[in-house]
Amino acid sequence: MILRVLMTLLAHYRRHPGQLAMLLVGLWVASALWSSVQAINATAKESYARSNALLSVETDQLTRRDGNALSIDDYLSLRHAGLPVSPLLESSLTIRNTQVTVLGIDPLTLPSSNESNRANGNGGSLTQFLSPPWQTQLAPDTLEVFKLNSQQATGATPAIGNQRLPPLALRNDLPPNTLVMDIAAVSALFGDQSTLSLVTAAGALTQPPEGYRLTRAANLASPEQLTDSFHLNLTALALLSLVVGMFIVQAALGLAMEQRMATLRTLRAIGVPGKTITLAILIELLIFGLVGAVLGLISGLWLAGKLLPDVASTLTSLYQTDVQHSLALPWHYWLGSVAVTLGGLLLAGSGVLWRASKLQVLALGQSYAWRYSYQRQLVRMLQAGGLAGVLTLGLAAWLKMLPAGEGLVVSFSLVAALLFSCALCLPPALNTLLRLLQRRLQRYPLGQWATADMQQQLPRLSLAMMALFIALATNLGVSSMVGGFRLTFLEWLDQRLVAPLYINATPATLITLNEWLISQPEVLETLPTARGNTELLAINSSSHENISTQMASLGSLALFGISTVPTLTSQWPLLKTLNGAPQAWEALNNQSVFINEQMAVARKLQPGDSVLLETLQGAEWLTVAAIYPDYGNPQQQLLVTVDTLTQRFEGELASTGIALHDEADADTFRQALITTFDLSPDALINQHEVKKVATQIFERTFSITRALNGLTLAVAALALLATLLAQAQHRQRQLATLWALGVPRATLALLPLVQLGGLALLTGLLAVPLGISITWLLVAVINVAAFGWRLPLQLFPLDILVMLFTAFSVALVAAALPALQLWRTSPRALLNEGAQ
Repeated sequence: MILRVLMTLLAHYRRHPGQLAMLLVGLWVASALWSSVQAINATAKESYARSNALLSVETDQLTRRDGNALSIDDYLSLRHAGLPVSPLLESSLTIRNTQVTVLGIDPLTLPSSNESNRANGNGGSLTQFLSPPWQTQLAPDTLEVFKLNSQQATGATPAIGNQRLPPLALRNDLPPNTLVMDIAAVSALFGDQSTLSLVTAAGALTQPPEGYRLTRAANLASPEQLTDSFHLNLTALALLSLVVGMFIVQAALGLAMEQRMATLRTLRAIGVPGKTITLAILIELLIFGLVGAVLGLISGLWLAGKLLPDVASTLTSLYQTDVQHSLALPWHYWLGSVAVTLGGLLLAGSGVLWRASKLQVLALGQSYAWRYSYQRQLVRMLQAGGLAGVLTLGLAAWLKMLPAGEGLVVSFSLVAALLFSCALCLPPALNTLLRLLQRRLQRYPLGQWATADMQQQLPRLSLAMMALFIALATNLGVSSMVGGFRLTFLEWLDQRLVAPLYINATPATLITLNEWLISQPEVLETLPTARGNTELLAINSSSHENISTQMASLGSLALFGISTVPTLTSQWPLLKTLNGAPQAWEALNNQSVFINEQMAVARKLQPGDSVLLETLQGAEWLTVAAIYPDYGNPQQQLLVTVDTLTQRFEGELASTGIALHDEADADTFRQALITTFDLSPDALINQHEVKKVATQIFERTFSITRALNGLTLAVAALALLATLLAQAQHRQRQLATLWALGVPRATLALLPLVQLGGLALLTGLLAVPLGISITWLLVAVINVAAFGWRLPLQLFPLDILVMLFTAFSVALVAAALPALQLWRTSPRALLNEGAQ
């Protein structure tokens, strides 16, 4: 019996193929966007895992205190002293415009946290890896740069310039664009062009050896930690697209169920139990869900392949993490994508299943019973929206109790609850506004009829309008956040990069170079910078108990030193000060410190608080004079003067900025620097080039966000179009009566455009305050939880106007096809519609 009932129900879609297309398109689009983002995330995380398998981030690093580069003598002396250090030689190659990292390791001395390297470091035989001609281990996806396939790779010796690499050996757990060799092989190939690092297991050394600086593993963030927020943003946008797609599905299911009332009545009349009908509808949903999931997977993989190169470039530019450019998907990806699609479908169809199981036989004779119950549904939607609003307030209260800089998932849940609450309240709000407008149009019969007609169509249009409402609000929120970030970021670059020319060199070279610059008549001002590290021992603030007696380290902090010259201090942005900016800079020169916003949020510090730091003279309390913005820095950082950093914290010079007189010849001066100090051209960095590269990275970062935003809005437009096409035949019957009363056919064709355009514009106006609220949550809540710093709230009136125009345009496009069908319908056909 169940098979016959199922075939009877499916026969409906032979008579109404548009509804079947609407249902499958909703599932297809929603599944495609979700699966594409999950494919990108899965590929990126697989690359992170391979990177961590190569060298765990949980390693300490040693550097020389005098700033000179490490040499093999340093390694030998430390090993002879019995210290558990391991050498790493690093170099790079450019092969067919692709940057490839070359890493030389000693698998016998790698820290114990990298046992996988020790076990797999041979790629087959440890002797082959350690002995000439050695091996070049690489991941299969790196073969593309050599134009080789897996069959050709094993044993091949690609030529690089005048030299050949050791024989290739494939290793699946290596990150992309990385070559691993024995340290002796890298030394023989690259010589002085390689850089030596010394690493040791986390905590293996309690104190650094004399003459060396120890950088603890706590300062090293893994790629997954740095990119969690990026991937969570992608997931949130994909989930939003999934929700909007499910609105299309729910609208299609509701319309199909309403039109199958006569069929359901007949089935019940001949004795088919209600449970059998409900089970048949459930099987129908599962069939459609599987078809939609398969179509979505195929399309999602294609879309992910198109977007992955941009995402990989973004992650490489921002976080120095190599992500492969080809998809690598684990088995649970396929099951997860299908499960999410089916789960969303069952959730969207749960209302239909519940109503079908509860309807009585006599009620089935009323083909429009569900439409008449819409007023009760509005009350229920308003109640559900109120409950969602209470949930939103509860999440906000929970987030406020969490430590600063935490609660990223709670923050996104807050945004989701706010969207859900407002979306549920939208149909009651539209119904009320249409009722008020209908009263105002009593003197205009056609206008009053059009308003009443829109109110009657609202049961079918409400889901599509909710989808459009959510898409518009999210689009406005994200575009405002991106626009504000762009302006703030560029302004911040202008304030931080005040010197036209910057020089990167070794600390020893910079000391001599700074002394030489002072004597040059072309130089107007020099702006040296320095870097270092220190231990935070205690905090004394209004948010903490005084723990000055607790001398255990609270963590290692990065130090950044600047020269407090007027050119820099007049431009350097400060978020909070104790007594104003001039007093703050004066305090900085008098041994106080500035802290970046990340540290202020994480440690709950304010200007006037003090921190206990480890210095060369012992532990000292230093006062926080100001908080400054430090966009893009994942670390907590203290700002001091260059003299303070080099004299009290044994920091080292990092770079020098140079401002020249207007009449100076910049090209001649650059050449003099290169000649005098034997600098490479790459060591001299033009300020404009830095800003250009930074802006390109920014634009690439948000390209994926803009793409998903546009796709989400397209899905909402599709929901509106599908709803209108599904009810086009019923609309023609109503408009035929107006035509018979004398309303011109051209007016009848334009009427749906005006109706739907006005309703969409009204929806857009209601989406504006929600979009502003989402913008605030993104910049003031989510950004702080994700990165530890806050963006200023900036609104763009042009974006709001574009959003309203988009809403109106989407509605016109969606209504154009049904209106065109009506315009092409002959008067005789209209009369036949009215007679039915």
